[in-house]
Amino acid sequence: PAFRRFQRGYYRVYLPALAADWLQGPYLYKLYQHYRFLEEQIAILYVCGFASSVLFGLVSSSLVDRLGRKKSCVLFSLTYSICCLAKLSRDYLVLAAGRILGGLSTALLFSAFEAWYVHEHVERYDFPTEWIAVTFSRAAFWNNVIAVGAGGAADFFTEWLGLGPVAPFMVSIPLLVLSGVFAVKNWDENYGKKRAFSKTCGDGLKRLLSDRRVLLLGTIQALFESVVYIFIFLWTPVLDPHGAPLGIVFSGFMAASMLGSSLYRLAISKSYRLQPV
Repeated sequence: PAFRRFQRGYYRVYLPALAADWLQGPYLYKLYQHYRFLEEQIAILYVCGFASSVLFGLVSSSLVDRLGRKKSCVLFSLTYSICCLAKLSRDYLVLAAGRILGGLSTALLFSAFEAWYVHEHVERYDFPTEWIAVTFSRAAFWNNVIAVGAGGAADFFTEWLGLGPVAPFMVSIPLLVLSGVFAVKNWDENYGKKRAFSKTCGDGLKRLLSDRRVLLLGTIQALFESVVYIFIFLWTPVLDPHGAPLGIVFSGFMAASMLGSSLYRLAISKSYRLQPV
């Protein structure tokens, strides 16, 4: 029962943050198009977000460990809310600044929450370490469900209610506030080991160059991610002229992703015993 309560406390903060993130997926390109920006200008805005995520991703672990995991989660709620509010502006520089803040927020989303959970699970509560996988697998399941629902919700606010492509970004803000408030009220602070950033990067680079498997894995991952990012940029301008409901299409993509994950888990289960080569 104590573990269940602890899990629920984590999900109350983490799941609204994921929902706010997914809500912003279907109509980002459409919003910039609505503001009359050219495809080349929109591409630059996308690159600002991707580059920001890469740069902040390098320092996010050190930042989170030094600042504190709880504070970092609250900072995520704040920066992502400002990022959403920036979408109300038609000024190109304001939108670019919003994308940069979005990159910082993404880096925090994928580092601070899990780091907080692992520390609390092991250090404060001393639960068995194998239970960590239980929490994260359930979080992954709900993440997929939320992603599918977010597409439908974005379509409802944008198309059905006629609020326009900025609506999903405004709907994200209350969810971000909710996540931040729950973290402030219910979570205790914890910190990581303070290591020099240069040493962390140096160790990572050394491992990358000394182990051929790590280098190959990184290369394959980079190639895969580049294809995904090209797809993310192009799917809206390809489908929108045909009147496709973007939110519903996005839900379809997320449902297909969830199906792929389920098929993978099934393939490596005891029933089939297919192992990755």
